[in-house]
Amino acid sequence: MKFRKLRQLAVVSAIGLGVATLFSGCQLVTIDYLFVATSASTTSGSSTTCPGGEIETYAVDSQSGAIRNGAPAVCSGGTTPNVIAVSPGYQNLYVANQVDKNVVHFSLASNGVLSNKDTVTLADPVTAMTVSPDGNSLYVLSGTTSATLSVFALSSGAIGSAPETQLSLTIPGNAADLVVPTAITVLPSGKAVFVTAYDKSSYNPGGTVTSSASPGWLYGFVVGASGALTPTPGSPYNAGVKPSGIAAEATNSYLYVTDFASNQLIGYGVYSGFAVNFLLNGPYKSGGQPSAVAVDARGRFMYVSNSLDSSVSAYVIDIQTGTPSASVNTTGSQTNSTDTQPVAIAIDPALARFVYTANYLGNSVSGFRLDPTAGTLKQTQATPYPTGIHPSAVALVPHGNHSTQVVTP
Repeated sequence: MKFRKLRQLAVVSAIGLGVATLFSGCQLVTIDYLFVATSASTTSGSSTTCPGGEIETYAVDSQSGAIRNGAPAVCSGGTTPNVIAVSPGYQNLYVANQVDKNVVHFSLASNGVLSNKDTVTLADPVTAMTVSPDGNSLYVLSGTTSATLSVFALSSGAIGSAPETQLSLTIPGNAADLVVPTAITVLPSGKAVFVTAYDKSSYNPGGTVTSSASPGWLYGFVVGASGALTPTPGSPYNAGVKPSGIAAEATNSYLYVTDFASNQLIGYGVYSGFAVNFLLNGPYKSGGQPSAVAVDARGRFMYVSNSLDSSVSAYVIDIQTGTPSASVNTTGSQTNSTDTQPVAIAIDPALARFVYTANYLGNSVSGFRLDPTAGTLKQTQATPYPTGIHPSAVALVPHGNHSTQVVTP
């Protein structure tokens, strides 16, 4: 199976190069980079041994969305990489390794090459992280039975040796409950941070339940001028049963949370003091076991990866109300098929024309072309693209001038 997928990628690479050649006569084809965290034993195309994981680099054709092998993969700096975050200027990439409980900083060159720079180790495994819009802070969620939000200062991309702030996330009235953090996002303005978590003491399928507290929670924090975090009014807020992913839209007005256990998408409005409240006509139906959510840079479209259905749900966002429409698709169906168990999803940040998922059990990445008018998705050529073992995170970085450039042949 592995050799078959490698042959597929070789064919895809040849097709991508052919397409680039065809375009080069009349149009300059720009390339983006796609990074995938995988649990692999060796880096692709080299003899370097990676005991527990690597970061693979792929080149994305900005005309077709097809991908091919890019710069050589690098070791992730630990075992079982599960989270990737990229700085706003696309010069730094951060990878969390679950087993080693660390975060590794890589510098990112303009040709997509990654260089290991520095590492910090936490007390618990990292479950989610993101970089502030100004690039000065790294927000890290960690813990498997006790949730902690840590804020590390960034200096030219380098991570501070110790967190400037650490906050414990607890359940109101049930401080002893076991809290599992799942996702994090920062408003585009940088003025507030939101975190999702669930109460394992009250939601524990197949295990013992010891609490009657609500299981799903959304925590909000206002970011002060000095970077200090204070809870938003009314925080924490209810968030279904098992919130799994979170995304904010471009105007800082709405938040969206996927509920893995209830097969739904929860919408929130953001109000004075960054307090949130449910959108009136929600929650909204998703596919089976939604794992992650992404909103395009314009705040018009939203996409949810459904790990059980192996699909992507596509929505149009009503800018006035924040309401996501029923799923949209060029074929009229409600889903867009991926390879097996998509656990992460990303939209290209340059043109917002392509959507990719990391398929954990499929050992692949699925690609879709996004219609910028309707929000519908169409599979890119030769998708899915084979990757290393168990891809768990995906990130995209733009490169070059993304305006259309017409050259006289």
